[in-house]
Amino acid sequence: MSQTKILIGALKAQLKAHGKTYDDVAKYLQLSQASVKRLFSEGNISLSRLESICNMIDLPLADLVLSMTIEHKKIDSLSLLQEQEIADDLLLLLLTVCVINGFTFDDLLQEYSLTELECIQKLAKLDKLKIIELLPGNRFKLKISTNFAWLPDGPIQRFFLKRVQEEFFNSHFKQPTEKLIVINGLLSLSTNAEIQKQMQKLSSNFAECRNEDASLKMNQKHGTTMVLALRQWDSSLFDEIRRKS
Repeated sequence: MSQTKILIGALKAQLKAHGKTYDDVAKYLQLSQASVKRLFSEGNISLSRLESICNMIDLPLADLVLSMTIEHKKIDSLSLLQEQEIADDLLLLLLTVCVINGFTFDDLLQEYSLTELECIQKLAKLDKLKIIELLPGNRFKLKISTNFAWLPDGPIQRFFLKRVQEEFFNSHFKQPTEKLIVINGLLSLSTNAEIQKQMQKLSSNFAECRNEDASLKMNQKHGTTMVLALRQWDSSLFDEIRRKS
């Protein structure tokens, strides 16, 4: 990951910690909210604007650089063995997904039928796996980066494909909170690669929005899943009429 991207990620984390939003930054810099979002998404923030944003939250630039160093040490993914350990324990997997999505210890006990002991034991495993750091008073903080992702075709991804995909797509996608888009076309390899970049960018935007909503109360947010898929693929339905080469 580039140093600029890490620095921007650290700045976003500091803004969130100080309870500031893109709208607050926009008003302070006298820019539109769309312009500020574009600055952050493109990583195109000048040094003077960077200093201005730091001044807005009384954060010395040196402290931002220090937080960037800490962010850089966070993990982007787990090992195959670590993912397998989580995938083999359904309760551990549930808690892993929850803590990544901002659940607190009290949220977990309130939302699920867990005892304090069960919760503490699973969180201790996540601490051992370096996903969280346990703190006094049953608190914890994430040790994964904002770009954390499950391994492609890894144990977690395979688990969800096997256990969740049929249930996920068992919908007409007509509700206001649902959307399904299927597009077919003939694309060059370079265009395919560009689409994949845009998909990754959308995935990053989803993660940013999730982090921005983390401070909201649990009854103000809802479990939401986004699936992005792209394949160089033709349906077998057309095999019988396809001209043989």
